[in-house]
Amino acid sequence: MSGPGALRIATRGSPLARWQAEHVADLLRRARPGELEVDLVVVETVGDRRQDVSLDQIGGRGIFVKEVQAAVLDGAADLAVHSAKDLPSSPELAPDGLVIAAVPERGDPRDVLVGAALDDIPPGGLVATGSARRRALLADLRPDLTFTGLRGNIDTRLAKAPAYAAIVMALAPLQRLDLEHHVAQVLEPHQMLPQVGQGALAIECREDDEVTQEVAAAIDHRPSRLRVDAERGFLAALGGGCDLPVAAHATIGGDGSLHLVALLASFDGHRVLRDEQTGGPGDPGALGADLAAHLLDHGGGRWLLAEAGLLPAT
Repeated sequence: MSGPGALRIATRGSPLARWQAEHVADLLRRARPGELEVDLVVVETVGDRRQDVSLDQIGGRGIFVKEVQAAVLDGAADLAVHSAKDLPSSPELAPDGLVIAAVPERGDPRDVLVGAALDDIPPGGLVATGSARRRALLADLRPDLTFTGLRGNIDTRLAKAPAYAAIVMALAPLQRLDLEHHVAQVLEPHQMLPQVGQGALAIECREDDEVTQEVAAAIDHRPSRLRVDAERGFLAALGGGCDLPVAAHATIGGDGSLHLVALLASFDGHRVLRDEQTGGPGDPGALGADLAAHLLDHGGGRWLLAEAGLLPAT
């Protein structure tokens, strides 16, 4: 921290990112009433600048966080607020010197359709989404559908929606920006398993900044942290080279156990491998890693990766 009562939060400049950063700032102020002055440090990322190409072509969702992380590492900010789904899970893709200091209470992780419900999309209808996961899982549900890419902030995508039979979005951002009235159908996890960390925020700070870590820890929501850590553990165990559609969704049972459902799919949705596992809350990352190992070694995952050219064929 730059001082005992001042905290600088790095964030992207989109309306959603600003909402998320202001939400975290408000949580921090309430956790330390009268003690904290919080300022935003707005950072433009390559993902914001390059709206003309798909995420896969310019490095995946990690492109939304690199410059924001750099602001923290360089000392221009004390912490960063990310959409947890944008934060790479594999250690080899994470910069040295940063830690996830907190995961506030998670929003709704589900996906939605805007424009039309799934059963109301006409045969062969054109659905717009920039997500390989969403394309694959919708193709699994409706093999007749056709797809095209869609990029841009929330308002941009909603403005483009009338040009397509439907578009796919995450529910939490629409709720956060009071735009939920655009939703035609909420897709349940058994229909479309969410992206790892979807609906959650991740707060990063420098590993050696114990003061900021202590401040951020006050707004860590343990159930949300356990769920996100389990999902990220699954993705990390698949490795940074896994470009196939991946999804994971963790829930907490009444007895405190963690239940994790995950999948790996082909890009066309013709093959969707699902697996699930339940474990204690003591090491959620290990639960995710165990499930990934089982899916790879016993559920056909290695074969699917090899078929996609991501592993040597055996």
